[in-house]
Amino acid sequence: MSNWNDAIQDFRHFLKLEKGLSVHSVEAYERDIRKLVSYIEMAELSLKPEDVDSNLLQQFIQWIGDSGLNARSQSRIISGIKAFYKYLLLEEEIKSDPTVLLEAPRIGRKLPEILTVEEIDRLFSFIDLSKPEGPRNKAMLEVLYSCGLRVSELVGLKLTNIYREEGFLRVIGKGDKERLIPISSRALKEIDNYLPDRHSTRGIDKESQDILFLNRRGKQLSRVMIFTIIKNLKEKAGIEKSISPHTFRHSFATHLIEGGADLRAVQEMLGHESIVTTEIYTHLDREYLRDAILSFHPRANQRR
Repeated sequence: MSNWNDAIQDFRHFLKLEKGLSVHSVEAYERDIRKLVSYIEMAELSLKPEDVDSNLLQQFIQWIGDSGLNARSQSRIISGIKAFYKYLLLEEEIKSDPTVLLEAPRIGRKLPEILTVEEIDRLFSFIDLSKPEGPRNKAMLEVLYSCGLRVSELVGLKLTNIYREEGFLRVIGKGDKERLIPISSRALKEIDNYLPDRHSTRGIDKESQDILFLNRRGKQLSRVMIFTIIKNLKEKAGIEKSISPHTFRHSFATHLIEGGADLRAVQEMLGHESIVTTEIYTHLDREYLRDAILSFHPRANQRR
């Protein structure tokens, strides 16, 4: 087999050309492998890629753990090295994969803050409706919370994607995937309150003619602007939590689950491909899952 540099270069070509990864992702994989190479050099070992075995990899994992890297960073490095050796196995450069038994450290679920219903009401109460942007901001945050949108979905929301009679929004989410989300009468009312101001906006940008929420120059709002609006409201309302547009989405899901909504329905509204993502997102506890099984499983209440 070739040396480390040649093997890594071949792997880079594989990731870029066959896997279609971005330059940033390819470089991240290379950094992970280079850390293993650095360890081998530091240990003064003369090893080629095919000489690495599971024992050496375990020692390497111990080394990066002792270096102070957190569990998430360690897991990413291990993932990169696993991908590298799977590639070598695919290319028949090695006969067995030394990473098979390699385990990444457990990563604790880091859940974002959520707002209580009272805190959300408090935020809304500090929106100054006497200012030109007041009705827009209130409509925008109502839609954000009532529909659980991602910030990118909010700023890209179109007038023609509001199906008022049916009570739905059509949203283009990640991967250009489309979904329909119920919209509350309250959110529709706030949109109605904002629309006269929106229609009176002068010089609406050609590319923003169909965009619902506009800035004062008649252009689509930026993601940064949404963050800024929420940050300013948070400070006015005296809320100590660290919040962002994502907090509204998380609060939306949490309040639905706490209110008894079906998990699959929440998954559909959030646009999650996997139900596992939704479970994490709504930080369901074991007690909730246990109660759901005992309440609905046909055998749960049957005596033996």
